[in-house]
Amino acid sequence: MVTQGQAVQVKEGIRRDVEDSLVVEEPLQIRINGRPFSITMRTPGADADLVRGLLYAEGIVDLQGLGQEVVLTRKEGYMDASIEVPEIFLCQDRMEKRSLIANAACGFCGKTEIADLRLQQPRLQPRQPLAAGIIPGLGQEMRSRQTGFEATGGCHAAAAFSIEGKFLALYEDIGRHNAVDKVIGHLIGEGLLDVASVLQVSGRISFEIVSKAAAAGIPFLCAVSAPSSLAVQWAHEAGITLLAFCRENRFTVYANKENIDFGETVNGQ
Repeated sequence: MVTQGQAVQVKEGIRRDVEDSLVVEEPLQIRINGRPFSITMRTPGADADLVRGLLYAEGIVDLQGLGQEVVLTRKEGYMDASIEVPEIFLCQDRMEKRSLIANAACGFCGKTEIADLRLQQPRLQPRQPLAAGIIPGLGQEMRSRQTGFEATGGCHAAAAFSIEGKFLALYEDIGRHNAVDKVIGHLIGEGLLDVASVLQVSGRISFEIVSKAAAAGIPFLCAVSAPSSLAVQWAHEAGITLLAFCRENRFTVYANKENIDFGETVNGQ
């Protein structure tokens, strides 16, 4: 979602009043079974997908518990999102430990124990290798669909693809983690979680992004920018093939390179 704002631009010593495009940031209050769970800053749109993706990716709700409707109610200055989850599918321990306020940048802010940050999923085993030849096209496909970024330069994107490179979903948001959660939530809602094999993100890769991909069972993670050292370490542990600097016709594989089919590429010295 994009809005317009007044600004003063100075270019080559010349000042002028301009109207510029801005990405919208607004609070989303999430309630589970009537109880406040979290306030997260996000770009409005696909809020139900964001709620489902966040709750699943952070281990709050089992997949079977996400079939209920997310009820959205517009309040003054924010959106209220409520979902009813059978208690058997709800992780009370994680729900109680999570901070009630999270910003758009970090899905793990407010964790109270180091143990809460450990990967809980079994090591991923991709069904087949990812062909090196299709990797540049994934980033190009994502970039061509980033209408919010094109207008504002101020929002991140995440996109999901099949192992053959078929486009499945894309969402933009002011927060990197929100964009990923929206994609995961969409995949859950459309029954495509088992089809998704590649998650492409527009920014850098931190350990939180690796953890969300692992929770969703997506074995290939690609980024336009750099990974952190912890992201690489966690990718190795989770069985995620991590690729970064996926720009134009190049990419760098940082973890589990054996899952890439390099085809006709030349092994340089």
